[in-house]
Amino acid sequence: MIYGVLRFSLDNFFKLLFRCEVSGTEHLPPVGGMIMAANHQSNWDPPLAATFATRPVSYMAKQELFEIPVFGPTIRSLHAFPVKRGAADRNAIKTALQILKQGNCLGLFPEGTRSRDGRIHKPEAGIALIAAKANVPVVPTALLGTDQMFSKSCLFPKLRVIYGEPLFFSGDPKDKEALQQFSQEIMDRIGEMIKLNGKA
Repeated sequence: MIYGVLRFSLDNFFKLLFRCEVSGTEHLPPVGGMIMAANHQSNWDPPLAATFATRPVSYMAKQELFEIPVFGPTIRSLHAFPVKRGAADRNAIKTALQILKQGNCLGLFPEGTRSRDGRIHKPEAGIALIAAKANVPVVPTALLGTDQMFSKSCLFPKLRVIYGEPLFFSGDPKDKEALQQFSQEIMDRIGEMIKLNGKA
């Protein structure tokens, strides 16, 4: 209920104020577990990518957020789940795999944290490991303009969301080099989509 109301409100918010353009929704599998992997430049990235997805999206969020009164229970009701920052959180990974095995959509940011300079950075191997263990497709997702939202230089920048064709990991889940290469392939595809849409 809350998820649907918020999604409807954000849809209008992004389209009316930021003239948001969305493409590639046909690449989002209608059923089955899937990972939506996006570049990360702003706190607006999770709601933007999820608002225009054709299915509800679950995100990892730092554990401290769940300890905030009202806000914590609210993001939990929006399918978010806690993760401990700074170390491999097995419980968070277990939850992520459970979400995927139940046939749901998981949103992840391969870089692990926000980019402070607007550039795409080296991804972590974690996304590839989760994709490999759950045996699900990864949909590369390019988000453009969120780093300028409400900035002094451009109060209401034009936003774009592009969902790319799904990628599949076909290597050995125990091969760390193969996992890192797949994570890099995801980021490279996102980078290509950003360049094709007018931003270096």
